[in-house]
Amino acid sequence: MTTFAVVFPGQGSQSVGMLDAFGDHPEVRRTLAEASDALGEDIAALIHAGPKERLDLTTNTQPVMLTAGVACWRALHAETGLEPVAVAGHSLGEYAALVAAGVLSLADALPLVRFRAQAMQEAVPPGEGAMAAILGLDADAVVDGCAQAAAATGQVVTAANFNDPKQTVIAGTKAAVDKACDILKAAGAKRALPLAVSAPFHCPLMKPAADRLKERLATVALAAPRIAVVNNVDVASPTDPAAIADALYRQAYQPVRWVEVVRALRARGVTHVVECGPGKVLAGLTKRIDAELVSAAVYDPATLTEVKGLLQ
Repeated sequence: MTTFAVVFPGQGSQSVGMLDAFGDHPEVRRTLAEASDALGEDIAALIHAGPKERLDLTTNTQPVMLTAGVACWRALHAETGLEPVAVAGHSLGEYAALVAAGVLSLADALPLVRFRAQAMQEAVPPGEGAMAAILGLDADAVVDGCAQAAAATGQVVTAANFNDPKQTVIAGTKAAVDKACDILKAAGAKRALPLAVSAPFHCPLMKPAADRLKERLATVALAAPRIAVVNNVDVASPTDPAAIADALYRQAYQPVRWVEVVRALRARGVTHVVECGPGKVLAGLTKRIDAELVSAAVYDPATLTEVKGLLQ
């Protein structure tokens, strides 16, 4: 029996024209119209034409990725009528998961996500923070290397995203991240890749942004989920709206535990994981975390057709 979960990617998968292949699909068209109404600007035009520099601004990327994820999910749901047993999202993608589960309306989620992006952007001055992907090293070794670098520099650097068993993203001040990269390469990391990001997400430097987000969350109506949502921060599935809001607050400055999220989905009996949103980053991570899980992605009509056949 096919038991599936839907997952949503975070910031970084966006590209100009990423929904163009859907053409005039009614669910995609409806979602783009809702997003434009909620934000008071033409989100469809931004996604279609960019320019890339504008699309890649954090305050645009986060609402655009939310829109794209929800559009792909709605297209899949409309075409199949099937319900997942659970949903989850990587970092920002958790907001799309909450929309899919009925916790947030898209109209409420979009301004919230834009506020989150602005708060994160303002939390650390440009150039002072950094992130890097550490490849080929166990997560425990990455955590230890970050602790050494923090002690050596007196600055912040921590594990930010546990993406797969051999890929961990670190974040902190630029000096501390650079020091950690040196330590981790000496410890056996295959690569330490600086990431082109505008802020050091999911680390203690984001606590001021999280505090601002907490105040904003208090003004937003959240409902109990109709589908289980496995969150990033403690890999739990709370049903109380206050607990969901608290998890979103903590997610802003604590690590994304994606390896544990995928394993939690498997523990729920999930056999297939479907990524909804541009690209197939999470589908690839799923294979590396648990090779027995079937992973696929919906990001255009061709992949939508493939997933329909896979699930039905």
